[in-house]
Amino acid sequence: MPSYVVAGASRGIGLQFVVDLIARGDTVIALARNPEKSQGLQKIKGHKGLTILQADITDPASLKAAAEETAKVTGGSVDVLINNGVYMEKTYMFYTLIDFPSTEELITDFTKAFQTNVLGPILTTNTFLPLLRKGTLKRVITLGTGAGDANFILKSGYPKFPSYCVSKSALEMVNAKYTVALKDEGFTFLDISPGVVDTAEAAPSKEELRELNETVTAFKRAYPDWTGNPMTPAESVKLMLGIIDKLTVEDSGKFVSHKNNREWL
Repeated sequence: MPSYVVAGASRGIGLQFVVDLIARGDTVIALARNPEKSQGLQKIKGHKGLTILQADITDPASLKAAAEETAKVTGGSVDVLINNGVYMEKTYMFYTLIDFPSTEELITDFTKAFQTNVLGPILTTNTFLPLLRKGTLKRVITLGTGAGDANFILKSGYPKFPSYCVSKSALEMVNAKYTVALKDEGFTFLDISPGVVDTAEAAPSKEELRELNETVTAFKRAYPDWTGNPMTPAESVKLMLGIIDKLTVEDSGKFVSHKNNREWL
């Protein structure tokens, strides 16, 4: 069976990828910054085919150690890497670029977003590249967002989630660069948006609920027929795996939605 490395596997979509992949008998290496604090990973710890490793996608040393352990488990190869780790600071989520209380806070938020959302997938991909080169599928999947598409932002008129949207938008270029660099080695790089997914671990506050309702209203300006209801992680991952499983090298460099097109909602 194919081997998968899932980075950012502690909760939400990343955890769901792990659950679904081991359920179908695949070999899965789940990477998490603090795996012992992940209730979801601890519940499935010991499952056949699952190895849980500590790794911070912004820390090259921890990634190197995780890759070395992965090689021992898989015999030196990896078929698919799923880059799922993400940074979005609640404090600044609903700001626009002109709302930050200070320049220092803007710089801090954007720096952390870039380190995790852009450099994180690059560092993870480069670290596991030697193992991926020995794999049979040679697929690298990076979780993006339709909110990183400039056309969608212009159509919806939504100015918030600034560091998240800006940093995630860079992933389309990252995948394009990898596609060109490795075009002769049979790799497939895909940037995929999971859609709007409910990964919250607690109910939103009244203020957060108000902001979320404003977000839905804005998104419906771009997609009037959208119900406004988020998917569950299980629904989203099922759709994405249906796309990932059928990838060919001709798909490399694409940025698609969970519908396998550029219809984000």
